[in-house]
Parts: sequence; structure tokens; C-alpha cells
Amino acid sequence: MKSFRLPQAALLFATVLCACSFTGAQENPQLPKQTIQVSVDRVSVGVIVTDPGGRFVEGLRREDFRIFDNGIEQPLTGFAAVEEPAQVLLLIEAGPAVYLLEGGHLQAAVALLNGLSNDDRVAVVKYADSPAALLDFTSDKQAALAAFGQLRFNLGFGSLNLTSSISKVLEWLASVSGKKTIALLTTGVDTSPSSESTRAMQQLRVSDVRLLAVSLAGDLQNPQSPGKKKTPATNSSKTAQQFEQANQLLKRMAESTGGRAYFPANTKEFNSVYAEIAQLVRHEYSLAFAPPARDGLVHTIEVRVEAAQRQAANAAGSPYRVDHRRAYVAPPPGQ
Repeated sequence: MKSFRLPQAALLFATVLCACSFTGAQENPQLPKQTIQVSVDRVSVGVIVTDPGGRFVEGLRREDFRIFDNGIEQPLTGFAAVEEPAQVLLLIEAGPAVYLLEGGHLQAAVALLNGLSNDDRVAVVKYADSPAALLDFTSDKQAALAAFGQLRFNLGFGSLNLTSSISKVLEWLASVSGKKTIALLTTGVDTSPSSESTRAMQQLRVSDVRLLAVSLAGDLQNPQSPGKKKTPATNSSKTAQQFEQANQLLKRMAESTGGRAYFPANTKEFNSVYAEIAQLVRHEYSLAFAPPARDGLVHTIEVRVEAAQRQAANAAGSPYRVDHRRAYVAPPPGQ
């Protein structure tokens, strides 16, 4: 990842850097350092079940779910259909490609704020070389809008340490109780050292934080308009490959947490994506089981919704989409 270079096709944004001034929002250059506690005596798994239209499926019962630890089915010790206040941390890329946000993509995030309920809480963090908190969790949506409005962009160069920034944000969120979601607005470009990228993926895999990633690179990946000077084929091929790598990174990160990655291409699609996110962050089924072993190892998690229930509830017969965290760390021996 460290060798990932901004493509020649995107030279327009390669000179843009966020040298932001924030008057009114409280910016903490360093996020609080916390130790993530992942060893558990009760494994809680938040599950989102949606139909082919992307709508949350209500009315499922305890007996409709099966849960597996390392491939072995476990009895459920807890079940609840949860609709509770959401805690959404907006993590916004503020580096060389951030000019896209001025083009209207960031403003589309207002649809997310508008879709949240009054008691949902929002925090705003920007990142480039490292993350910086602009707004701590608050139910005041106007404060979040004010944080958006204070972004200013100047010329320059900078790093886009996406995965290392996520790693630090996860450490910060470890001290926050309740249901937590990171809504990531990014191009997916990552200049983090490979060791930091690996660490972040490991953290995401066992975390209780759901990541919903929204790609801002749609405009850059679309073919150039007629009449514009075309990029040489070799560079065009390299550009497409790098964007594909960025897209795959977003998918891997999101899916490892039971989240989703979105790749909207225009303002209408952005609004639709944010409206869906506003629904998903509030609704989930909460399952729990006792870890079958105390070995201190990473265990995989799989959740299934019974086929009979799917067919009864879904007249079209199409399978539901089931999203959940993929792993946890079992308690160590003797604990």
C-alpha cells in the first residue's frame, strides 16, 4: 500500500491538500489512545437483514437465526430485535482528492444527517496523514453541519493514510459504549505502511464497530468526456488498476465488520446511499452466544437466516442479505 501513487489521470486533484482551519468546531489533533478489549465471556453479534430492495427485514424471530463459531453451531443465549439510538462517526478524507467534496459529494452527506433520528449521535473526524477530531459525539445535527461547512481546501501535497487512521479511530471508539458505526467518506487511496494496513484489518475483523464505506472516486473512474485530451493507454490502464485496488480495499474493510461498501456515481445515487445508511445504523437484530472455548484465539462467526422464513417473508423467493461481524477473540485460558 505504501507504494500506491496517485494516477496521472488525476493530476487535477493531486495538488489539493486539506490545510483546514476550524473556527467553532473543537479539533483535537490527537485522538485519545485507548486499549481495545476484545476478549469476551459473551459474544454479541449485531445482524442486519435486508431484502433485495435494501429494506430492513422486520419481524424475524429467535428461531429464524442460526449462529456458528468456527463452523460449529452454537445455542443462542440472547436475542433482541433492536432499534436504538445510533452513534455514527463520520470519517472524511481530507487529502489530495478532497476537491470532490467541494463538488457536492460532501453536501450529499446532509441526506444522512436528515435521515437520522433526533436522538442519534454524530461525531465528525477528518483524516489525511492522521485523523483529527472535529466534533465529538452529539445529537446536535446542526453542529455536524457546521463542521462540514468549516472545511477549506488549499494547494499542497499530503499522504492519505486511510488504514492507519481507521486503526486509531477504532482505538478511540473502544471507550464508547453502545452501538457504533463508522461512515467512511473516501476515495479508498491508502498510503499507509503495509504493517499498519494489516493491523487495521485485524482490528476491524474482531471489532464491534460496523464500517459503512462510501467511495468518492466515482467521477474519477468514469470515462473522460468527449473533446478532452485522453490519458495514454498505459497510464489509463494503471489508473483503472489502482482504483480497482482501492475499491477492493473498501469492500474488504466493510464486509469484515458486517458493513457495506457503496460506489455511487452521481448526486442522486449519493442521496440514496446515505438514506439507506441512515436506516441501517438504527436497525439490527442482536444475537449472543457463549464462547465454546477459552483459547485466546480468533474465532470466525457465521449467521444464517432459515430458508423457510426467507421464502415465507419474501414472495419473490430471493435470499435476504445478512451482514454481521466476522470474528471475535475468545477469552484466554484460565480467565
